[in-house]
Amino acid sequence: MKLKRNSRHRLAGDGLVFVIIFLALIAVGIWWLYGHKKEMDKEGRQFGRQMVEALAVRYDKAFFANNLGPQGRYDNPPSVQDALMSQLHEMGQPTQPIKIDEKMEWEKGFFEPKGYFTAHLNYPARAATMLVAISHPVGKWQVDNLTFTPERERQ
Repeated sequence: MKLKRNSRHRLAGDGLVFVIIFLALIAVGIWWLYGHKKEMDKEGRQFGRQMVEALAVRYDKAFFANNLGPQGRYDNPPSVQDALMSQLHEMGQPTQPIKIDEKMEWEKGFFEPKGYFTAHLNYPARAATMLVAISHPVGKWQVDNLTFTPERERQ
């Protein structure tokens, strides 16, 4: 004895399979977005700390110049970069480890990350603060803004 299936039940089963696949794709997409955001956060924090070290400890003008974004290049032409490197060299080596306050933000939930790093530098003669703003618009992390503010000399 053969049972005939009603075509209406078969279509309902096909719809259920489609819904399950659709929900699985959404779940995979959400998982990927959160993983991507976590990885970008990690990379951004690493880049910010690396920039502070490159400037304050190694005086690496090339690393700074190669990682400036458009606004960073506008605000820091070669003459300003030279003056900053000279000032950092004159200050000497800061005490280690350098205390860095890190803050990462996301403009559009999972996209357009920005990072803000405040390095508290302690030099033999005085303290200083370095503020670094970074972003990742397309392809790589870049410096958007950098300010270096030494305090008055200790007496």
